[in-house]
Formats: sequence, C-alpha cells, structure tokens
Amino acid sequence: MLLYFMFIIPPMLLAFVAQGMVKYRYAKALKLPARMTGAAAARLILDSAGLRHIKIEQTPGKLSDHYSPREKIIRLSPEVYGGSTLASVGIAAHECGHAIQHATKYGPLVLTQFAWPMAAFGSNAAFIAIIAGLALNLLGLAYLGLALFGVVLVYQLVNLPVEFNASTRAKAQLVTLGVVPEQDMPAVRGVLWAAAMTYVAGMIAVLSQFLYYALIIMNSSRD
Repeated sequence: MLLYFMFIIPPMLLAFVAQGMVKYRYAKALKLPARMTGAAAARLILDSAGLRHIKIEQTPGKLSDHYSPREKIIRLSPEVYGGSTLASVGIAAHECGHAIQHATKYGPLVLTQFAWPMAAFGSNAAFIAIIAGLALNLLGLAYLGLALFGVVLVYQLVNLPVEFNASTRAKAQLVTLGVVPEQDMPAVRGVLWAAAMTYVAGMIAVLSQFLYYALIIMNSSRD
C-alpha cells in the first residue's frame, strides 16, 4: 500500500494542480480583449501558412479545441471560436500550430500518429494483462502487459515536444501577424504554458504507473 501511495498519489495530485492552473489562467485570459475572434485568428494564421484548405469549425464543450489531421479540420469550442479574448486567440493559434506541424511533416507529430493506435490498444490491454498475469502467476503475461504499457509511455514522451512546439509556433505567429501585441503576450504565454503542463503531468502519471507495476512484477518474479 505504501508503494502505491509513493508512485500513484503524487502524480494524481500533480495532474489535479495542472488542471486547476489551466482553468485559472484560461479564465483570467478570457477577461482580456483581443483584436479578433479565435476563429478569425486561426483563419489568418492558416492562410498565411498557405493552408487555406483547412477548415475551421465550432465544436461543443469547454476547452474541447483540437485539430483533426485525418479530416484537416480545426475544431474550436464556442468561447474560443467566437470569443475576442487573449485566451481565445492563444488556444486557436495553438491548434493552428498542430495543423502547420502536420503540413510540414513535423517528425514527433508523425511518430505520435503512427504510435497512437498501438498506445490506445496498449492502454486498455495493459492493465488486464498485468492483473491477470499476477493473479494467475503467469509472469510472461504480466511482462507482456508491462510492455504494452511501455508503448503508452513512449507515446506520452513523444507527444510532449509536439505540444510545446505547437505553442512555440502559436506565440510566434500571433506576434508576427499582429494578432497580439508583444505587451499582451504574457497572458497568452501563461495559458499555453499551463496547458502544456497538463501533458507533462500526464506523462509523469504514466511513468509512475509503469514503474509501480514494474516493481510489483519484478518482486513477484523473485518470489
């Protein structure tokens, strides 16, 4: 039980803090006006990058913004799509960063697209294999589950530079295109930095779970 608290609880608390930070900085930046809506900023950034074919749509939810590489569509939540705030243009620009990564075949993004199906399968199958392997004393099955969980960990690690790079591209485009004056950029940086920290927290959580199960399985092997 002590081992569980050491490896699992701290990352859970870190993730909770990261989510709270995102909500706080996002709410703060929502009160600061921008020169255009998030949708307009996204269109400007995409057009300037020669990506006029990429569509921009509104999607339900809060902070549900994402870029779909398969459909070549940027979907923005209502507050971001129609909001003329620093939060709106910052998040819209971040999603445009992903679209530009896709268009330029940014290496880490290509790897995440390749690894995603395996990671999605591994995240569901790993726990089943590990628990069943330990319960039935089938260590080979438990190690297979650990390997599957390792795929999830690799995906999380590779995804970090994707998110940080998208934010870097976003900040540069916002200033270069005159969407946000330099003196207003700290609020945008704060939102994007907090959002990036949620991915860091997620990676740490997966790493901690991987180490926890690795120790459990190795201890079972010695017994």
